[in-house]
Amino acid sequence: MSSSGWILAVCLVVLEGGRHAVWAEEGSGSERNCSAIPPYLPPTAVNTTLRLRDLRASMIPLNISAYIIPATDAHLSEYIAPRDARLAWMSGFTGSAGTAVITQNKAVLWTDSRYWIQAERQIDCNWELERDASVRSITNWLILEIPEGGQVGFDPFLFSVDTFDVYNTNLAPAGRILKSIPDNLVDKIWTGRPPLPPDNPIPQNYTTQSHLMQEIFSEFFCKTQAKQLSLCFSIFSGLFNLRGNDIPFNPFFYSYTLLSMDEIWLFVHIERITEELKVYLNSSCYHSYCVQLLEYSSVRTYLQSYLQRPNVRVWVGTEYTNQALYELITPEDKLLTTTYSPVLTTKAVKDATEQHILKEAHIRDAVAVMQLLVWLEKKVPEGTETELTAAHFVDQCRRYRTNSRGPSFETISASGANAALAHYSDGTTDITRTVHWGKPTDFQKEAYTRVLMGNIEISRSVFPAGTRGVNMEMLGRRALWEVGLNYGHGTGHGLGNYFGVHEWPVGFQSNNIPFQEGMFTSIEPGYYKENDFGIRIEDIAVTVPATTKHGNNYLTFETVSLVPYDRKLINTSLLSPEQVHWLNKYYESIRSVVGPELERQALKEEYDWMMKHTAPFLSAGASAVISSVTLLVTMLPSVLLHNLL
Repeated sequence: MSSSGWILAVCLVVLEGGRHAVWAEEGSGSERNCSAIPPYLPPTAVNTTLRLRDLRASMIPLNISAYIIPATDAHLSEYIAPRDARLAWMSGFTGSAGTAVITQNKAVLWTDSRYWIQAERQIDCNWELERDASVRSITNWLILEIPEGGQVGFDPFLFSVDTFDVYNTNLAPAGRILKSIPDNLVDKIWTGRPPLPPDNPIPQNYTTQSHLMQEIFSEFFCKTQAKQLSLCFSIFSGLFNLRGNDIPFNPFFYSYTLLSMDEIWLFVHIERITEELKVYLNSSCYHSYCVQLLEYSSVRTYLQSYLQRPNVRVWVGTEYTNQALYELITPEDKLLTTTYSPVLTTKAVKDATEQHILKEAHIRDAVAVMQLLVWLEKKVPEGTETELTAAHFVDQCRRYRTNSRGPSFETISASGANAALAHYSDGTTDITRTVHWGKPTDFQKEAYTRVLMGNIEISRSVFPAGTRGVNMEMLGRRALWEVGLNYGHGTGHGLGNYFGVHEWPVGFQSNNIPFQEGMFTSIEPGYYKENDFGIRIEDIAVTVPATTKHGNNYLTFETVSLVPYDRKLINTSLLSPEQVHWLNKYYESIRSVVGPELERQALKEEYDWMMKHTAPFLSAGASAVISSVTLLVTMLPSVLLHNLL
């Protein structure tokens, strides 16, 4: 390994300081060069010539001028199963965010700044890369490329109601027509498409979200006015306290639910439902309140027949309901919409049991992360380990933690210029630490410290309950903005309780819901210097009541990630006294909470390391000096845990 740095997903990031394409051998340049003669393609690029030919042939009889391929599934998931990775199979690009548009003579990929470098390494010269992931950019391109009256095909299962509206609002006035094609065109040409996983859904032996059903029915009573109100939503296993294994790193199974005041329908792959599971689902119900099982593929047909009933009204959340179901609900008087369904907004607030489970999980995970950092401190100077072996080591540490059910996303590990990729391997982080073994440059220290300042400013903020995260988001960027730096990703996302590592609708974006007590969010500012190094500091925090001098109903954040930051990279002369005070209090929490667990497990070396790295900062400019050989940013996924409480 070189002497400058690497990234790892825990997340660990190390900072270091006709023509025919030529397919390169391993060890050659890492990004494509389509302007070269002949074009240069790295070994990581995928040849998509035949796939594009077949897709274009399937478009002709449908009379569509373009076809849109999003990077999601029928449940609008961020993380998807291999069988739903249509964008990846079609283009070679495996990033978790992107959209492709294919016409008869062009193929274009849109993605955001996290994935620009990755895209240049994976797509071949059949593809153009647009460095703007907005729908407006895509629709502007379509208006220029296809004639007025031209049809743009899309799979309605892969579009949310809101996403369809944005596309249609831009295209319809220009005379371009969106054409719904429920039978996905990529699936028709995808030879060797992975099958459905064989795993059966399984019930959990503990109760979470016990308040969920009660609060959903309370919402029903508020919304019902002389009509029968039903709620249609997808892939929410928490309502039944079930988990599955259909999507890697997420305990979900494919499903839809239709819920009314007196009936519950669950659409699943029935062949996977065991007799024991049927007994479980109906163990405490009677008559129509029992769960009625229907085949997963019949959801559209059944919804159509259900809508024929008199006085029926269906409530959908437009952000996470797919257009394939929504377009069936006519006329409009049968429809009730909100941005998010009550399922999402209710489970965003964790009850006392869930909060305890999540906090305990982070204590156990902090031990594993500290084991990794101690191991790296010894191994990196030897130069014998790689990004992948470091990722494997932390996965092993976590695997032996109590109630571990595996990582919440694939561990990310990268070094040198790779550290400038916010998501080097396809996945997203839950906790991120950046560490350095060697002599960091003044700029690296300043960039790191300003990222830390952003993390602290959000973490220590006090705000009225009901404040939207978007109104606080700039606190994470202000210290960077002051010197002309920034980052191109969001500042935080919600966290599930033995669910997904990214759980909407909590976070700091404009479409997130207001913060209430009991919500968990990440706080993750960063900075990335392309082809040089990358920094991110990410913690998970829960909203808790704040004590103020004059007012009530105020909140603040309690950080539940419990791993110290790298002292060598902190220039305390840039920190305010309030920021130094917050940092010292945080380190006191690590000592008091994680210290006893390290002692209980007899991890003396890790305990000593923790005590050394959580020593209080006594004055401006004081920072420990720890010498070694490289600079590393570590991004750590949360593990999927459950707690038998």
